[in-house]
Amino acid sequence: MKTICLYICLLGLITTTTMAQEKYVPSQENLEAREWFEDARFGMFIHWGVYSILGDGEWVMNNQDIPAQRYRLLPSFFNPTEFDAQAIVSLAKEAGMKYITFTSKHHDGLAMYDSRVSDYTVVKSTPYKKDVLRLLEEACKEQGLKLFVYYSQLDWDHPDFYPRGWTGRKTGRPETGDWDAYLDYQDAQIRELAENYDIAGFWFDGWWDQAPHKEDWHREVDYRISGNDWKLSNTYQMIHQINSALLIGNNHHEMPFEGEDFQMFEKDLPGANTTGFGGAGISQLPLESCQTMNTSWGFNLQDTKEKSKKELIQFMVQTFGNGANLLLNVGPMPNGKIQPQHVENLKFIGQWMDQYGQTIYQTQKGPVSIEGVMTSTQKDKRVYLHFYGSYESDISLHGLDGKIKEVLLYKDQSKIKYKKNKQGVTIEIPENKQDSIVTVVEVVLK
Repeated sequence: MKTICLYICLLGLITTTTMAQEKYVPSQENLEAREWFEDARFGMFIHWGVYSILGDGEWVMNNQDIPAQRYRLLPSFFNPTEFDAQAIVSLAKEAGMKYITFTSKHHDGLAMYDSRVSDYTVVKSTPYKKDVLRLLEEACKEQGLKLFVYYSQLDWDHPDFYPRGWTGRKTGRPETGDWDAYLDYQDAQIRELAENYDIAGFWFDGWWDQAPHKEDWHREVDYRISGNDWKLSNTYQMIHQINSALLIGNNHHEMPFEGEDFQMFEKDLPGANTTGFGGAGISQLPLESCQTMNTSWGFNLQDTKEKSKKELIQFMVQTFGNGANLLLNVGPMPNGKIQPQHVENLKFIGQWMDQYGQTIYQTQKGPVSIEGVMTSTQKDKRVYLHFYGSYESDISLHGLDGKIKEVLLYKDQSKIKYKKNKQGVTIEIPENKQDSIVTVVEVVLK
C-alpha cells in the first residue's frame, strides 16, 4: 500500500511538471475571438457517428465491451442519406444559436471528416463517402454561424493508444503500443483540421482517461496505466501557430491549463458538481456549459427522459446568469435526421429567444441572484432579472447598488413597482404578470 501511495505522489509530481508550459500570451485576434464567443452565448453541440446505428449512445463501444475488430463492421452500413447540413444549421439558427460544435472524432476513433492520415473515416470507410464536417462548414459559412470541432484525444480503436487508460480496456487490442506515435497521429489530425477547415476553435475531450481517479485508489488497479504525458503545450502551440485566433477548450474537469482560451463545464453550471465529475474552480476565461436535451449525447433509442421545454429554458437562463455560454446538444439518428422532439424543442427555444434574446446576447453576469429563484444578466445600464423559481409577488433583491431609473416587465414594458431600503430593493410582480416559464424584469439604472 505504501508503494502504491508513493507512486501516486510521484505521479502527481510528474504530471504537474509535464503540464507546466511556457507562459501563453493570447494574440489580439484571439482576444477578439474570445469577445465574440462570450457575446454569442448560445450554440449547438452535435454528437454523431457510426455509433448512432446501435442506438445506445456514443459510449456503446466501451459500455458493451465491443472489440475494435467487430466495431469496425459498423461503418460498412452507415449511409445517412437524409443528413442535411443546411437544414441542421438552419434549425440551429432558428433556435437562436450562433455557433455549432461538431464531433469530428469521438472516442471510437472514426473521423467524421476526410482525414488524410487515416483510412478510418466517414469518407473512406462508409458507403456514404461524404465529408460531414465539410458539409457543415459550407452550411455554416452560408448561413453566418461559426463552426467549432470536438476532437477526442481518447481513442478506443488506435493500437498505439497505450498504455490503456481507464476506458476501452476490452476492445481486443494487443497490450503493446507506442504512446509518442499516437500523439504524432493525434497532432497530425488536429493540424489538418486547423489548416484545412474554416473553424473557430477546438473542443477537446478524453484527457481524463489518462489521469488517476481518486475514487479508484483503494481498488486493485495497475496504476501504470495512468499518467501518460499528453504534451498539451506542443498541441496548443501548434494550433495557435497555425491560427492564433483559434479558441482552445478542454473538457478535463480541471482549472484551465496554460494555452487554453475558454473553460467548459459538462452538464453543470460553472463551479457546480451535480454530476460527480464537476466542482472545478471558475477561471477568468470565457465559460461554457454543455447540456443534453434528454440524458444522452449520442442517439439513444431507449432514452425517453426528455427535458421539458420549461426545464431547458430555465437551465438556459441559469447558465447565462452565471456568465457562461450554453452548448445544447443534439444526437442525430442513423439516417442523419434530428429526433422530432428535439426539433420541436429547439423551435420553441427559438421563439423564446426571439422575444428575450436581447436579455441574453452580448450580456455579462448580472449583479443579482437567488439560488433556485432567479438570476440576472447585465448590458451597460440595464440589468435583466430572470425569475425561474417560486417567489412571492413582493421580492427583496440585494446587489442593485446603482440608482434606479425605472423597473419594467420586459415582455410588455409595463412599469413594475419598486421600493429602495437599507437591505436593497423590493419589487412587486403582480401574479397576472408572472410567466409560467421565466418572468423577465428589466431594471434601468441611471
